[in-house]
Amino acid sequence: NGKVERFNRTLLDEWAYARPYHSEQERRAAFGEWLHTYNHHRGHTALKGQPPASRVPNLTGQYS
Repeated sequence: NGKVERFNRTLLDEWAYARPYHSEQERRAAFGEWLHTYNHHRGHTALKGQPPASRVPNLTGQYS
């Protein structure tokens, strides 16, 4: 539960309330880009600064 609660806090701080949105539609439209950044570019301390996608084998474009 702690990991989910931490993710939810990050979601609120960095996406939902990070900036003023003019509408809920605008907020929803920004979610996909934020989630991509979170998973592929944003470093996580528990992963020694690496993004979560670096820990998942065989993501699209990473087949070996």
